[in-house]
Amino acid sequence: MKAIKHIYYWIAVLIPVFILSACKEDFLERPPTDSIVDASFYQTDDQVLASTALLYSKVWFDYNDKASYNLGDFRAGTAYSAYNDRGNVLFNTTGNTPENGSAWRSFFIVVGQSNLAINNINQFAGTAVSPTVKKMAIAEARFIRALAYRFLVMNWGAVPVIEDNLKLLSDTTVTRNTPESVWKFITSEMRSAANDLPETPIRPGRVTKWSAEGMLARFYLNRSGVESNGSGQRSQMFLDSAKYYAERVITKSGASLMKNYSDLFLFPYDNNPESLFSLQWVYSPGAYGTQNTSPAYLAYSSDIANGDGWGGDKSATWWMISQYDGIKTTATGMQGRTLDQRLKATFMLPGASYPEITQTIPGGEQKLIFPFTGTDNNFLGIKKYVTGKAKDVGGLAASQNYGNDTYMMRLAEMYLIYAEAVLGNNASTTDATALAYFNKVHTRAGLPAVEDPLTFDAIFKERTVEFAMEGMAWYDLVSLHYYNPAKAYAILNAQDRGLFFTAPDQFPNPTSWTFTKTSWATNERTIIANSGNFLLPIPSAELSQAPNLQKPAVDYYKK
Repeated sequence: MKAIKHIYYWIAVLIPVFILSACKEDFLERPPTDSIVDASFYQTDDQVLASTALLYSKVWFDYNDKASYNLGDFRAGTAYSAYNDRGNVLFNTTGNTPENGSAWRSFFIVVGQSNLAINNINQFAGTAVSPTVKKMAIAEARFIRALAYRFLVMNWGAVPVIEDNLKLLSDTTVTRNTPESVWKFITSEMRSAANDLPETPIRPGRVTKWSAEGMLARFYLNRSGVESNGSGQRSQMFLDSAKYYAERVITKSGASLMKNYSDLFLFPYDNNPESLFSLQWVYSPGAYGTQNTSPAYLAYSSDIANGDGWGGDKSATWWMISQYDGIKTTATGMQGRTLDQRLKATFMLPGASYPEITQTIPGGEQKLIFPFTGTDNNFLGIKKYVTGKAKDVGGLAASQNYGNDTYMMRLAEMYLIYAEAVLGNNASTTDATALAYFNKVHTRAGLPAVEDPLTFDAIFKERTVEFAMEGMAWYDLVSLHYYNPAKAYAILNAQDRGLFFTAPDQFPNPTSWTFTKTSWATNERTIIANSGNFLLPIPSAELSQAPNLQKPAVDYYKK
């Protein structure tokens, strides 16, 4: 029992759901209690739905807080921090890197609480609970658990699959399971969820059949390369499945792209027509864990925040800026402008205006104009998820306490999954539907339609620009690494993650910018990615307490 106690301290937590609803800071960190559940709680539809509500927020807190962008963007090279979180920026994440441990912990908390919900609903749901709600609530938990395992297997490879917290308490043989069997498990789970979830949300923000089918499109695209052993060829069967589910969501879900890309991140954007699944954060004075804290760490200055705003050293990387159409390489760096509206909505360049955000200035306030500072280096602030002061969001913000949701899947991804699945193992495609779907995303950003054959590089670039700072880019690289590791390493190792200076041609309201690498910052500009450091190491604290995690992985078979 001692050998597994630390890793499963998080997954074996058995807290009554009525305690969960109290939102105490430490409710997920308490050991098992004698009273596993208040059996009288699950007697109505409302109570059963309440039992799954925190699967949309608090269980994800440690991941969303800082780990989401540290792993999803810093490791991927879309953004960087000049002074903090350097392990992830420099691609030498270790077993002691804080965000590595917090992500691992959060995902296993998600798994453990999902398991608890499934067990309790099956065991204690009263006769007044409608079969429809009971089935749907269990499907919600299976959906959430499968998604957590998708993060686990893509970050750490072989991980232990746990479906029953109670059995875990007396099982000292639990070990890691092979990535192939983990993928088989989570795909099966998501298919079951898709069968049991309703086509329309039972309450705002709750997952639907289309949320699950969207995840199936993502899972199958990822899984298409899992068993290729680096051969460069993906499974056609899984590519076809990804295409099938993506098209179903596009044509049947009723979801639609927001007209303007920037509207995706303007208050109040929660649960808009493009969102297929979002974490449901709530501004909640006095409570902890159900609010969104990431804007506190992303906002470039307290001038636009609420007693926080600690993101002054965070920025788009040199490589990321080079991905935007219209930014051209010159003899001394890069220069130009882009029609791509996603740049301004994702990163702040000197002179850019954001009238939706109030900026404190000497002697008063103004609508935000991102400042032009420095002489040889500055930072391009993060815009996504930064919504401004309390007065900018109807009073619903305070220090480390924001209510804006976190996207976990948007309809735009379905269009790009379809295009990539059609491309498959080909060098290019002229498929009319694939081009049309790709251009739905591309032209929404203000760019002209692409008429050339689609290639992997074009789709990968589009995904990078579309989802930058949404914690997505790293998983696109992992998906590529499954079947073409050499290409994944080449992309990462060609990136520049060092300091640079961005100067507008005029301030404010610039028409173009000049980008120059900081001459004295010659170290730590690039990384070395290889087979030895691509996956995250299991957190050291877990390995010291759970030696079974160091044993060879075995296939998982659903009991």
